[in-house]
Amino acid sequence: MAIRINRVYTRGGDKGETSLVGGQRIAKDSIRIESYGTVDELNAILGVVRVTNRDLPGASPEAREQLDAILFRIQNELFNLGSDLATLPGDRHPKQPVIEAHHVAVLEATIDELNAGLPELTSFVLPGGGLVGAHLHQARTVCRRAERLVTTLGRQEAVGEECLVYLNRLSDLLFVLSRWAAKVRSEPETLWRPE
Repeated sequence: MAIRINRVYTRGGDKGETSLVGGQRIAKDSIRIESYGTVDELNAILGVVRVTNRDLPGASPEAREQLDAILFRIQNELFNLGSDLATLPGDRHPKQPVIEAHHVAVLEATIDELNAGLPELTSFVLPGGGLVGAHLHQARTVCRRAERLVTTLGRQEAVGEECLVYLNRLSDLLFVLSRWAAKVRSEPETLWRPE
């Protein structure tokens, strides 16, 4: 599947509509556009996390590389997810990258691996700690918003089988990554105290 982007602006969206991958015109505030737009927002936040992780001292080079590799993989998968959401099922190209069960399995394996070395939680974690962890918490909340939007979309129109499962598992991974980042960076992890 070749992708060419020759023009940045087309003027096609000047009246509040945009095109899906199959060419259908759709309102820019439709639930489908909100869904993949929020996935795009999540991807942008992960880009911020990657830059912050790279530039901010406090973790070993190996830990920074490990986090970067995980997030780079996820960013690519989020493009697949966005492509899937921007395409009606009948318009899907046979070679179009989409989210599949193996993507979810990798997220689960990563969660299990990283969570095994973390202390057991006795309360909820307050978002914050270090800058990397705080951005990961922000990414988690945007991921949950994307999940809610895709849930709504799935009630109205067909979506890829694994889209919702992927987002659900990804938000879990982002939570674990925020805790893992705090640990490898020796940063505080503040727990909720219901008083």
